[in-house]
This record gives sequence, structure tokens and C-alpha cells, in this order.
Amino acid sequence: MIHVTLIPGDGIGPEVIYGAKAVIDATGVKINWEEVEVGQKALALYKSPLPDLVIASIKKNKIALKGPVTTYVAEGFKSVNVDLRKTLDLYANLRPVKKIKGVKSRYEEVDLVIVRENTEDLYAGIEYEISPDIAQSIKLITRKGSERILHYAFSYAVNHGRRKVTAVHKANIMKLSDGLFLKVAREVSKEFPQIEYSEEIVDALCMNLVTKPETYDVLVLPNLYGDIVSDLGAGLVGGLGLVPGGNIGEDIAIFEAVHGSAPNIAGLGVANPTGVILSGCMMLRHIGEDEKAKIIENAVEEVLQEGIALTPDLGGDSTTKDFINRVIQKF
Repeated sequence: MIHVTLIPGDGIGPEVIYGAKAVIDATGVKINWEEVEVGQKALALYKSPLPDLVIASIKKNKIALKGPVTTYVAEGFKSVNVDLRKTLDLYANLRPVKKIKGVKSRYEEVDLVIVRENTEDLYAGIEYEISPDIAQSIKLITRKGSERILHYAFSYAVNHGRRKVTAVHKANIMKLSDGLFLKVAREVSKEFPQIEYSEEIVDALCMNLVTKPETYDVLVLPNLYGDIVSDLGAGLVGGLGLVPGGNIGEDIAIFEAVHGSAPNIAGLGVANPTGVILSGCMMLRHIGEDEKAKIIENAVEEVLQEGIALTPDLGGDSTTKDFINRVIQKF
């Protein structure tokens, strides 16, 4: 029996998380789900958006499946997502971006993996108000943080039959911080001669991703660029609702979709659960249930290709539950 922390989240989180749980349970895999709350509901219950009991549960179980949590803009509590990653040292954010047949997109050949450093850069949250009219954020790049995310990216490429790793940077402007990341990338690349290595300035990468995405394989980026490029990548394959993700540390992993809490459609029952379901597949592979993950992936692809139970963001008029039930019927 595998023990997994289940975090419903905010907004559409509970709708898509419980749907993904139903799909996973329908495969027959033996999981004991331990449900905990973060975000707005936790704030109301425990006076904290990230209660200690949540951290304790994840540390005990070593694995979690998480729904999106609302992150307020320029107000409210700090990002729960960032706090989780920093507190549990989940240094690698893994986001596969792959075109699924049947999903509308101008691109047909997209199959890349985004490996995002997850604990430092501007997301370290080192900010100061120098005066009411001047604010400063510190961009933190360390050799340790760079080495481990780059080793992760190259090791992932080797272990998953990938051919190329591209280090993404802005070292032409930030010569010390991004320069350090790039220097370490060059050093680490020499340890993996079987993997082709390249470098790309982040703005040029964004242009090239929308003109020739098929030329990329594994992208490894500092935190901020990784966040932005992940959303760009989702746009290449049909939208945020389709892309899964995982936050990986030395012995703890949290899996969650790339999309946010979408409060504008919360409670309407029309959220696309694909990203969370596929994040659940990543979780299943992480715990050695590759066969169950493949069953779900095949079912999701069938549903997307036949176009019968698609949610509004995919051009259909079906509900989240319709999509979930259709996936389970394909088993």
C-alpha cells in the first residue's frame, strides 16, 4: 500500500483533483490517500495557508498529488507553491510538453521537457522596499543550486533516451548571476558526452519555440525563465489544462498541473482535468506503477482524439465529470 498526501487546493483544484483521484483509483492501484488542506480553506481552518500538518504529512508519505492554489498578485499571503518547494527543497520542477493527437494546435511535432530550477533565482523572495517609490528584488543564483538542477537535467536526458540539453540564460546582460549558471552548465555538460549540449538566450528561445519547437528536446532554466517558458510551452500544445508537472527533491516529490486555480470558472464543473490526470501518471511512474500510468495515458489520448467528452477550453461542451467518466470507460 502506497501512502500519498492529497491536496485539493483552491478554485478548480478540488474538481480536478478528485477527478484525477477517481481515475487513478479506477486502475486498481492500491493507494491510501491522506487529504490535507492548503491555501484559502487552510487559512480559514488553521490561520495559515500552509499549516505544519501539511508539511508533516508530505515528509511522512514522501509523495503528494496537489491541486492548484491561488497566488494573489501584489497582496495576500505568500505563494504556497513557492513555500512548499523551498521548505521541502523540491529543487527540480519537471514539466513535459508533448502534443497529443486530436488536440487543436498549429503544431504537430512538439515533444520537449522543461527542467526548471525551483528554489532560488528571483523566486527566493529576497525583496526590499528602499523607499516608498523604490523596491528591489535580489536574483540569487548559487553554484550548488545550478549544479544539482543541471545534473538532474542531463541525468533525465540519459535515463529517458533524450538526445539534447539546452541551457537557457540571459548571461549577456546578467553576467554574474546568469553567467554563473551558464559556467556551471558548461562544466556539467562535459560529464555527459553522450548528450548534445547547446545554449540559448531566453528571449531568442521564446521566439524559436513558436517558430520551430521541434528542434528542442530538454530545456534547463533558472526559476523565473522556467516558469514563463512552461506557460509558453503549454500554449504550443493546446493550453495550460493539458500539461502536467512534478516538483522533485532528494526523497520527496509533489505532482501538480501547470495551470492555476482559475477562480473565474470554479464551481461550474467545466474545468479540464487532463493536466492533473497526467500529473497523476507522472506520480504513478515515480512509485513504479508504470503499467497503470500507461493505461491512463492511453485512455486520455483516446478521449481527446475522439472529441466526444471535451471541456469548453478544448472546444467541447462537456463537464469535468463527463471527461473523467469517459476516460474511465476506456480502461
